[in-house]
Amino acid sequence: MSPNALASDRELVLLSPLSGLILPLTEVPDPAFAQRMMGDGIAIDPTSNRVVSPVDGTVSQLFRTHHALTLTTAHNKKILIHIGLDTVALKGEGFKPLVAEGDTVTAGQPLIEFDMDYLAQHARSLITPVLIDQPKGAQLSGLAQGFVEGGKTPLMRLADSGSTGAQPSAAVSGEPDAIAEVVIPNPTGLHARPSAVFVKERSGFTAEVRLSCNGIDGRSDSVTEIMKLNTRQGDVLTIKAWGDDAEAAVKALVTAVQSGLGEDVSSFKVDSAGVHTPIPEEQPLLSYGSNDPNRLSGVKAAPGRAVGKIVHAGDLEFHYQDHTADSQAEKALLEQSLTRVRNTLSQLVSSLQSEDKKEQSEIFAAHLVLLDDPAIASNVRARIDQGFSAGFAWDKTIEEEVGALRGLNNPILAGRAADIQDVGNRVLADLTGVSVTADAWPENAIPVYRDVTPSDLLTLDLSKVVGLCSLEGGASSHAAIISRSLDLPYLAGVDSQIHDLVNGTQVIINADKGYVQLNPTAEDIERCQNYKQKAEAEYQAALQIASEHAVTSDGTAIEVAANIGSLADAKKAVELGAEGVGLLRTEFLYLDRITAPTEDEQTEIYTDILQAMGPDRPVIIRTLDVGGDKPLAYLPLPAEENPFLGERGIRVGINRPSILRTQIRALLRSAKAGKLRVMLPMIGSLDEFRAVKKLMDDESANLNTSVELGIMIEVPSAALMAQELAREAAFFSIGTNDLTQYTLAMDRGHPRMASRIDGLHPAVLRMIAMTCKGAAAEQRWTGVCGGLASDLDAIPLLLGLGVNELSVSVPTLPLVKAKVRQLDITRCRKLASEALNREDGAQVRALLKQWQEQE
Repeated sequence: MSPNALASDRELVLLSPLSGLILPLTEVPDPAFAQRMMGDGIAIDPTSNRVVSPVDGTVSQLFRTHHALTLTTAHNKKILIHIGLDTVALKGEGFKPLVAEGDTVTAGQPLIEFDMDYLAQHARSLITPVLIDQPKGAQLSGLAQGFVEGGKTPLMRLADSGSTGAQPSAAVSGEPDAIAEVVIPNPTGLHARPSAVFVKERSGFTAEVRLSCNGIDGRSDSVTEIMKLNTRQGDVLTIKAWGDDAEAAVKALVTAVQSGLGEDVSSFKVDSAGVHTPIPEEQPLLSYGSNDPNRLSGVKAAPGRAVGKIVHAGDLEFHYQDHTADSQAEKALLEQSLTRVRNTLSQLVSSLQSEDKKEQSEIFAAHLVLLDDPAIASNVRARIDQGFSAGFAWDKTIEEEVGALRGLNNPILAGRAADIQDVGNRVLADLTGVSVTADAWPENAIPVYRDVTPSDLLTLDLSKVVGLCSLEGGASSHAAIISRSLDLPYLAGVDSQIHDLVNGTQVIINADKGYVQLNPTAEDIERCQNYKQKAEAEYQAALQIASEHAVTSDGTAIEVAANIGSLADAKKAVELGAEGVGLLRTEFLYLDRITAPTEDEQTEIYTDILQAMGPDRPVIIRTLDVGGDKPLAYLPLPAEENPFLGERGIRVGINRPSILRTQIRALLRSAKAGKLRVMLPMIGSLDEFRAVKKLMDDESANLNTSVELGIMIEVPSAALMAQELAREAAFFSIGTNDLTQYTLAMDRGHPRMASRIDGLHPAVLRMIAMTCKGAAAEQRWTGVCGGLASDLDAIPLLLGLGVNELSVSVPTLPLVKAKVRQLDITRCRKLASEALNREDGAQVRALLKQWQEQE
């Protein structure tokens, strides 16, 4: 008799699929499981390496990476078994499937074997959640405790309370049987609580109900899906229903939304047409952009300027049938396309690696991970099972994922939507036979995209393209990184009026100043071309003497170092005359991956970079700087109302010392390979510095080595306490980007504020002056590693304020060194003194222009 004989028509008993110790879901160190986002159930910390079936059923889904599978019982109850945490990143290594998708299995039958030692070394945890996709009326009970034995110990019971299981969803095809729009009255939109009430109201109907808002479609039976709609008060929610009681469902749900779904919405009013009337846009008292009608403003994503012709690009059209009569054939087509795209991406990654283009190769390696994302695969296959074609299922799933990310109030995650869209377009192009390469464009083309993807950039004909624009995106996107490496001017977040320009319209893109110039005169064009020619000549002249030291005309030596983010950057910096590394950003080791880098992995990379710079060039390595705009997939940080004022920078390391300790140990172990200095980001107070210094002193004693420890000055409190900090820190390096943002209280990613962020504002200059004065009082040196150091116009000011070192972007090294050699420190100090007394950044820039004309 099968162990599943314990089940009856009213109760299903699940046997434990593994031997091990029981953990409640709430104790699983992953919010997706702990918060039951994927279903209810229990978790096991395994002592055995073979997963067996907990029930009689069918293998309805076996994940490609074999780290998880879904079983479906005869009563349509689905059980997900997920082996370990973050094991999808192992790409099948350490797993041996013993069944195939579609197989019928019995309780106790072996399903998957896994290498416990390998997983223990390479995955975040072996903890294995077992989840139930509960049908209506179902209740879990009899949850096991303590130690369980695989295939023998009852794990939990699922009671139906009179229901025979989940009813299959009504087919969502054709026009809905009922549809209505309703204005959302809730003060903060449909957040968790009203969403939960909506799901409860919807559960009383058999109709299939779908929702849409803000261009995003979603299910109506999931709190998280409703929250992904990113609704706000006054938004119009569209409710569609298919089925016998569709009309009753829509009517009831409209009433429920209007009543507030459990929240007090009595103060909300709509106009007589039933649509909330928003307050119209007004002309602001201060201008946020250009008042010149011939200039369309944007944000500099990659520097440069060029004359060219507008080409509207990136609007691909894919044609496919919506429905299919052969789901298995469509799944086969999908698998074939995924395989071809996977091979293409793998070859691209290998090619980029062979060309030592590490950043670019890592971007497309991340695309490979996205291609195998189990959540996307699951949604696509579910749609195909409902009778939709592979093209339709893939397109709609990607559309939902992209819409959800773009709707989040996080510029970095919203920027990553372009990567998902990029992967989605590759697969859809393969499915439909559409070419994703650019059409024949005119010479000196400036393509305009809605959002530029990495693949867009790598298919550009750089012999024709002189610059690019996008309506979305920003300076932190993957496209921006690649554009800078290609030396291609890129202006992001451009005014939408650029869409009104016809193809072939001649413009000037000035990414340095953040605008596209319309209707350029012959004089404007000549000026731009002369500027480029002069800039190129100056660069070539500076390159000839890049290896010489940067010494001012009156004999003051200024160290000019490089900001780098990889070994390739280090090698290039040496070629261009870097006297050291003023900032190695270690985030490249941590971002776009599922697990944290190991101590050995970090040690090897730090050692390679130190060796590349040589024994005499100092290398300042900054500890991990994440949080705020740089989240980590494997380090879930709590949702914050103001993430830039919350847990970011050194605060992450202080609150999670194991990550910081691992990095400190790796840094100290690599110290013998070169002249290492360590720098801490976002230090705001003495107690923060002392806490980290003690950790570093302890590890230094254990490893019998020591290095200088300095701090970045990025927040006003550090500048105000500069002398006190200088008594204990070995050096300062000013991060002018964040210091400007925090001093002026303006988010540099904000579409309206970005144009007002000015590092030459007198308030910022005073912070720099205070920092230099405090450091000098304690015989410490001060560098600048922020964007201001690479601004040739700002360099005289920085030297005049007392800056001793400039750490700049790699390409600008020769130009910055040449600029320093032209300057006289005494005159720079006089200039800085005058600038500190100006009223705003515009006055400072006017002063600089006047000063340069007198030079």
